[in-house]
Amino acid sequence: MEMVTQQEKEQIEAKLAHLIGNRPVISRRIAEARELGDLKENGDYHAAREEQGIQEAEIRRLEQRLATAQVVDESHKSSGVVFVGAMVKIREEGGEEIEMVRLVGESSGGDSVDYFEATVSSPFGEALLKARVGEVVAVRGPRGIKRFEIVEIL
Repeated sequence: MEMVTQQEKEQIEAKLAHLIGNRPVISRRIAEARELGDLKENGDYHAAREEQGIQEAEIRRLEQRLATAQVVDESHKSSGVVFVGAMVKIREEGGEEIEMVRLVGESSGGDSVDYFEATVSSPFGEALLKARVGEVVAVRGPRGIKRFEIVEIL
């Protein structure tokens, strides 16, 4: 089961709707390429078929994610515990700089200069989940273990 915020669920649904709506376009491209004749050496036909396969695989993946996704209750914001969807201010132990992290079900891929995203399944996300303000969490990374203090949960 995957935990997602309501916003993440809506993004997945929108992407799925877009891909499903694109099916006729791909089918039309395949039909037009097929009309050109010899399929063995028809690059347009093979490219359209490959794109169709990739999109159908993505549709199945998104449908599966939605079928198993659990939308988190965001009413826990004032509980003082890190949950999926929370913005967290952290400081590396011994450091001065405060950074912002958003705990997400799956990375949105959106770039933000204000914060970075940590997925629940990542080592960083696993360490943050259910942490409280004032706690120090340990994160195992490629260069060893780093410790971060939870400064504030927004």
